[in-house]
Amino acid sequence: MRRERLSVVASEQVGPYTLLRTARGGLEPGTPGQFFMLEAPGRLLPRPMSLCLAPRGELAFLIDPIGPGTRALSSLEAGDVLHVLGPLGNGFDLDVDRPLLVGGGIGIAPLPYLADALGTPPVVLGFRSDWHAQAAALLPHAEVCVEPRLVTELVPPGHDVLACGPEPMLEAVRALAPTAQLAWEAPMACGYGACYGCAVEIDGELKRLCVEGPVLRAA
Repeated sequence: MRRERLSVVASEQVGPYTLLRTARGGLEPGTPGQFFMLEAPGRLLPRPMSLCLAPRGELAFLIDPIGPGTRALSSLEAGDVLHVLGPLGNGFDLDVDRPLLVGGGIGIAPLPYLADALGTPPVVLGFRSDWHAQAAALLPHAEVCVEPRLVTELVPPGHDVLACGPEPMLEAVRALAPTAQLAWEAPMACGYGACYGCAVEIDGELKRLCVEGPVLRAA
């Protein structure tokens, strides 16, 4: 884990999302599912972002501009600079026999990097609209559905499921695949366990997603 001031290489629109590409500097990309804290210019608190892609010399993050911090990050342009801290948290266990990646909405973010690490496994993705589903271009071999159809309808049995998405989707995946690896989402203030701002209750137990997650076993 280290903090560096990185230059923005490019900012690209992918449906409603922004793919923010930065120079890598001296940062390691880490394990798929880990995250980085991105400090938006003019904002007090950084924002946690899963690594989406790790091309040579770069780090790329898929951002959903839904609040002041994420909008500030999405407004960055090539040549701008920002501070980045990471990699942080626990990523996915890649030692699986029959991987299947499952993503919902902005939960697609860590899956391209994960797919590269696993050798292009099968992927199923669910989105709320065709506009949001444009992000599936980051995983061109994926099977995609749009609401009202649910992504869990595309999950076949007998796979080692690795999933990221909103909590209702993760709960539904857990019911289908009790041994799944689930990447949970929560706001984070520090990213390394000091503030307890990302603690969520899972099965009656509080988990700090920044240090015990964000990837947790379903059971």
